[in-house]
Amino acid sequence: MSTAKEILDYVKNHHSGKVKLAVADIDGILRGKYVAAEKFASLVEGRLGFCDVTFGWDASDAAYDSGKYTGWHTGYPDAQVKIDLTTFRKIPWENDVPFFLGDFIDDQERANEVCPRQLFKKLIADCEKEGFLPFFAQEFEWFNFLETPETLHEKDFKHLKPLSPGMFGYSILRSSYQNAFMSDLFELLNKFDIPVEGLHTETGPGVYEAAIKYAPALQAADQAILFKTAVKEIAYKHGILATFMAKISENLPGCSGHVHQSLWDKNNNTNLFYDEKEPDKISRIMKSYIAGQLHCLPDLLPMIAPTINSYKRLVEGAWAPTTVTWGIDNRTTSLRALPGSKKASRLETRIVGSDTNPYLAMSACLAAGLYGVKNDLELTQPLTKGNGYTDLSNGILSRNLFEATQKMKNSDLAKTLLGAGFVDHFTMTREWECKQYAKVVTDWELKRYFEII
Repeated sequence: MSTAKEILDYVKNHHSGKVKLAVADIDGILRGKYVAAEKFASLVEGRLGFCDVTFGWDASDAAYDSGKYTGWHTGYPDAQVKIDLTTFRKIPWENDVPFFLGDFIDDQERANEVCPRQLFKKLIADCEKEGFLPFFAQEFEWFNFLETPETLHEKDFKHLKPLSPGMFGYSILRSSYQNAFMSDLFELLNKFDIPVEGLHTETGPGVYEAAIKYAPALQAADQAILFKTAVKEIAYKHGILATFMAKISENLPGCSGHVHQSLWDKNNNTNLFYDEKEPDKISRIMKSYIAGQLHCLPDLLPMIAPTINSYKRLVEGAWAPTTVTWGIDNRTTSLRALPGSKKASRLETRIVGSDTNPYLAMSACLAAGLYGVKNDLELTQPLTKGNGYTDLSNGILSRNLFEATQKMKNSDLAKTLLGAGFVDHFTMTREWECKQYAKVVTDWELKRYFEII
């Protein structure tokens, strides 16, 4: 369905009489509601009022104590949300109920500087002004448990039963175990307009990995953010609980959310990352894009490693990068160049974890890469051919969220790339996250100090 009339007719005639709407908050959590179908037509023509506490609280609905955008000092009024009809989908596990994403906007319809989707749209528009069409894709790893929200809390998040035991990466055998769930994921996600190119078991008990087909950048981000919630909802139907935490145990590998990127010409005919005349097939544009990410991403790290838990994944020898490095088809580096063919040449940013907000992770990647292209940066950093963990020549990534946040907060480069308003709001939310963690007494502390100290 490509026209507004066809979409509105579908909504009007759907037997449920309702529509599901959602917006993305700063953590990548979809906040939404059902509205009556008869009300939806007026919302499309006008605006949807949505409480701006969406950007005034954290992932646990605790209100920030120092937010400028909203708070007790503003009275938490409604913000204006514009429904994006191009995001129309039918939810196949909810009797094909119509679904839409929306954007927060201000009264003059300018981009709301705290809205992740609006930030990414601005960066895409900037990229297109330079004559490039960005294409992106994200892949995710995640753990699955034979639990429910009730049993999770009853067990105090401990001793959870994985979907399957053992380390069975790429296992044909394990893909036949609980196959109804895996089959539903593949079929229902595709019906929900999230084209899954690959789905397999990954190493770890009950771990799956999925690769989403590449698409124009905004579409790719929409697909990625919807993927995470869709997987969780489909899992619910099977009595399964899915988690996209970056690291659930120090004894198991973490979960990645690698972002794949390429730039194409304005007519979408030529992949500008590929140059058959070059020995390595990597074009000058791609080299500048890589140079831009190497230069900028350390200042934007909280956007691709946004939680306390993110940095438990970014440790040596755990299939996640720790150094500011790049290589060709090298899984130990932060940036993995894949100059395979005219169609498939791309860059994989491997720092990104599965716990990210796709709009923000992709924004960081695009802003950094485009900075390199705009400024025609030379890729002077040598290619890492061996173990990226031991290549310390260009520095290491920040070791924790507080360190990374302070670097971003004080970065003029970050403010230039993303806007001072966004950087101020986003780093405030990450500082809040650090404060919440700092005051908690953990199991590690009890086991370490309770008796012996």
